[in-house]
Amino acid sequence: MTAVADILTRTIAEPDADAAAAMVTQLGLDIPRPVGLETLVEHAALMQRTDRKYVVPVDAVRQLVAEIADTHRVLRIKDRRYTSYRTLYFDTANFDSVRAHVKRRRRRWKVRSRLYVEDQLCRVEVKTKDNRGETLKVMGISEPDRYGILSGGDRDFVEFHLATFPDTDVEDLVPSAEIAYTRATLSDLHAGTRVTIDWGLSAHLDSGDVWLGDQHALIETKGPAALSRADKTLHRLGIRPRPISKYVAAATMVSRDISDNDVRQLAARGIFRAQPAEL
Repeated sequence: MTAVADILTRTIAEPDADAAAAMVTQLGLDIPRPVGLETLVEHAALMQRTDRKYVVPVDAVRQLVAEIADTHRVLRIKDRRYTSYRTLYFDTANFDSVRAHVKRRRRRWKVRSRLYVEDQLCRVEVKTKDNRGETLKVMGISEPDRYGILSGGDRDFVEFHLATFPDTDVEDLVPSAEIAYTRATLSDLHAGTRVTIDWGLSAHLDSGDVWLGDQHALIETKGPAALSRADKTLHRLGIRPRPISKYVAAATMVSRDISDNDVRQLAARGIFRAQPAEL
């Protein structure tokens, strides 16, 4: 499994701190008051929540940030208002996790190894969705040198949390895609909600490379089922949620036998772009 993980991670570029800081300024993320990670987790841990995802032009992201800055605080870690993520997804050889999402199955799962690059923190995560549409994310502490490898205690953690999915055997999971991006997080501590803003997304699979155009960002709101202030602001700006997943978008863009109409629409508009691997 290590060799496969090495193949998937070899083309992801190192984070560009200057570019990330410039985007923080461009999006107006230097305006909201900062909040530390401990306080954010205390007030808005949100391991069980309703997620809504949006594909948003950069100008509209800046407008959103400006309008909610009075109630939302921005996560700051070691003077940074962003974090670079590297996430390696595990799936079956048949991409069962991707197919479940494309088929809109209410109960589905994702398994991933995640590295917070600047802080060299590593987690193994299992994200599941239940019959009511609620998302549950559980995280286990891992080590940076185990990033992208599902073995030992990490494997046991995944097996335990996928026990309610009897058709999924952890032994069948292999590294399937690596996705890198930069994220800023805003939180309304009083309401217990979060907003994440991701930009600079790139993905590498054995079947090709996928990236998000630099004029768009991905926004995700996380909180109770009721619409948050951020959701209402986005709706007023004419932006509606989409059932999109970074992993699913990357996999379907370069897959020859899995298609997702939502992703196809975004690709037709040049929002997502792809370069299939040579046969």
